[in-house]
Amino acid sequence: MHPSSTCLYVFVVWLLGFVVFYCLSEHKVIIVGLDNAGKTTILYQFSMNEVVHTSPTIGSNVEEIVVNNTHFLMWDIGGQESLRSSWNTYYTNTEFVIVVVDSTDRERISVTKEELYRMLAHEDLRKAGLLVFANKQDVKGCLSVAEISQSLQLTSVKDHQWHIQACCALTGEGLCQGLEWMMSRLRVR
Repeated sequence: MHPSSTCLYVFVVWLLGFVVFYCLSEHKVIIVGLDNAGKTTILYQFSMNEVVHTSPTIGSNVEEIVVNNTHFLMWDIGGQESLRSSWNTYYTNTEFVIVVVDSTDRERISVTKEELYRMLAHEDLRKAGLLVFANKQDVKGCLSVAEISQSLQLTSVKDHQWHIQACCALTGEGLCQGLEWMMSRLRVR
């Protein structure tokens, strides 16, 4: 084979690998958080760009979200106390964990923290990126992003790339910035 043919062959193989990985592969995302945090509303804002009347999720909802030819398979998992012990059944092959925090729920922020660290310690999530959505930022008197970050002790998370984003699931404000962070993490791999 001629040297220039070899270079062209290597380039074509690299380009095909790039296209398959970044444009055709699905990136699994789980959306977790306590009940009434806004997980399902966020999922349907991503998929339909509209607010959908929701009821408590029993089990899970799943939607494929495509952003700039990148496919995310997003699993919204019920957050009631009785369902949290089953979250780990969704962890296999997860690339991103989205934790939705109800910024108005001051009483249960410690429960969110316990669940977060239990989850991050799981072997199947050791390489997963962490996106925390501080939801309901439109409500007066809610916890700020800084207060949530401090309450969850996010600066102590060293084994996972993480980002916290203020948002309002009802209006969609802040959600695109969270997706952009996930896209940026895929680009640096």
